[in-house]
Amino acid sequence: MSFTADRLLLFGATGDLSQRMLLPSLCALHADELIDPGLKIIGTARSDLDDAGFRQFAREALEKYLPANRRGGMASFLNRLSYQPLDATTLEGYEELARKVGPTDKGLAIFLSTAPSLFEPTIKGLQHAGLDGETVRMCLEKPLGIDLASSCEINDAVAGAYPEDRIFRIDHYLGKETVQNLLALRFANIMFEPLWNAAHIDHVQITVGETVGLESRVAYYDDSGALRDMVQNHMLQLLALVAMEPPGQFDATAVRDEKVKVLRSLRKVETGETVTGQYRAGAIGGQAVPGYDEELGQESDTETFVAIKAHVDNWRWKGVPFYLRTGKRLPRRVTEIIVHFRCVPHSIFAGKGATMQPNKLVIGIQPEENITLSLMSKVPGLDREGIRLRQVPLNIALPDAFSGTVRRIAYERLLLDLIEGDQTLFVRRDEVEAQWEWIDAIRMLWADDDLKPKTYTAGSWGPSAAIALAERDGVSWHE
Repeated sequence: MSFTADRLLLFGATGDLSQRMLLPSLCALHADELIDPGLKIIGTARSDLDDAGFRQFAREALEKYLPANRRGGMASFLNRLSYQPLDATTLEGYEELARKVGPTDKGLAIFLSTAPSLFEPTIKGLQHAGLDGETVRMCLEKPLGIDLASSCEINDAVAGAYPEDRIFRIDHYLGKETVQNLLALRFANIMFEPLWNAAHIDHVQITVGETVGLESRVAYYDDSGALRDMVQNHMLQLLALVAMEPPGQFDATAVRDEKVKVLRSLRKVETGETVTGQYRAGAIGGQAVPGYDEELGQESDTETFVAIKAHVDNWRWKGVPFYLRTGKRLPRRVTEIIVHFRCVPHSIFAGKGATMQPNKLVIGIQPEENITLSLMSKVPGLDREGIRLRQVPLNIALPDAFSGTVRRIAYERLLLDLIEGDQTLFVRRDEVEAQWEWIDAIRMLWADDDLKPKTYTAGSWGPSAAIALAERDGVSWHE
């Protein structure tokens, strides 16, 4: 059933995600007149606020996190907002919430950002209050469980109230412009797809580096770790987009069908194909920072860094390793995909003393959005002492290429798609479960091998074993 919702219900409306991303994204969409003037936004959380209190809370969040040039019409945006306090664990408050929401016959979109333990009681409460009709969509923010079993439990609870075509599982990386542009790069340009296979690609690297430590996520992160926090969702989605076959068309079913095929083709990781680490005191950007154990206030076996050598066992990618690396307190904040092509089969310049390097495609996702293709070029000169070749970057800086276009927060696109009902950039249940199945096997391997995180100094690129993981295959991490 196709409809554009005229009501948006935000659970966790006074939380960090709401302040940093949801309210700024919605205000920006409002300023650009991309959401219907009649859309009402209702916030709910434990905080004891009234409408005026929530609007003041939202104003402060917007002034802090939304650039001044994108706050057009902020006063009229705030007038869209209302608020209803709720204890999600008891049924009593949901009927009052439903009254605050009002009629849902034209469409209600619910954004559920809550602890995994609250998913089931929240769904029961929404059902109890009648907020589960045919014109209601449910959007789920991670974490969707801590393993396959808990994920299935959450998905079963949600599926008891909402069918799959009205469930939107969010992964905000899919809302990033460069991630979407990866599909355009592959499937809108004829020169790449014929080379996008094991015959021409030597290996692929995916790096997600963070300079921050625990910040305000102490309890969650120590229960989760880098593998479940980053690899299970963001990094496997990036891998799937790199490795997927061309879909028949750009729609939710076709795109997600191809991603699932990749995730189901992931080979189980073996002993020696992963490295885990935990940062110790060091320096980031010249500033001293404490170690993980110091921030946590106790010792822990939780990994803050993980590197994995992964394989996609299908016709296109057999024999091509995918090196995944993510961690906290690394030297710089970066998310990038590096596609290393194979060397030319024969160098006609070798007899002239020239050395060759393979072509390399670097897709920068954050903080800079850019695409760089490294090409071999002749160094100018008369070549009396031999030909010299050098790698030259062909840069496409997306902000420069599209200088007149507004660069949007990832959640702007995803919230708009939720309101309008487009699931293309959201994750389907079978994707989530395929991801968890692979991750659970890694965690079981770690338990069987009694693998403990190796320490690394904050400000470095992780344990030295991570360098060795790639270098024993003759590969160097892209720095």
